[in-house]
Amino acid sequence: MVATTSELPKIDETPAIAPSVPDNLTLEAFIANPPDNMEWVDGQLMEKNDMTLKTGQIQLRLGSFWEIYKDSSGQGGAAYVEVPCRTNRQVRRPDVAYLTPELVSQFGTLPTLPQSFPLVAEIVSPTDIAEDVFLKAQEYLASSCQEVWLVFPESRLIFVVTQERILTFKAGDTASTQQILLGFSIEVDRLLA
Repeated sequence: MVATTSELPKIDETPAIAPSVPDNLTLEAFIANPPDNMEWVDGQLMEKNDMTLKTGQIQLRLGSFWEIYKDSSGQGGAAYVEVPCRTNRQVRRPDVAYLTPELVSQFGTLPTLPQSFPLVAEIVSPTDIAEDVFLKAQEYLASSCQEVWLVFPESRLIFVVTQERILTFKAGDTASTQQILLGFSIEVDRLLA
């Protein structure tokens, strides 16, 4: 039996209340105990809430592929989703990140990584502004990151950004890491399916 719209439960459309965060939170307090779904941007708390079902699925898929590859290749380390790291200017939560074994042993128990992850991926949501996404990639690269993947699901593009160059992979191509987690590759169509 199929329910009619009048039989469906009512959805509360009241805006979600932001997590309880003190107004006077300092950067040091944020780093020591980062609130969920929050970034520290330009001295202010910013809620990270623009994930859609599609971008969330791509985030999970890429994180899983990195996790499996780091084990199967013997490179070790750890893959993460949305954990805080310090850049030179902000505290960010990359959508997907990879940490080398050396950095896991050095920093793996801290609440906030004191530098950028060596490998980061940002899954671009429909509400993101492209210029801001590329500026964020530059911010990561200026803060110890060596490689940033910018994944654009709607246009079916992946940009792999390093200090030296930007590579573009489109539908039908195979995107591959350039400096970190060497040897990892994935078909653009498979990741963005």
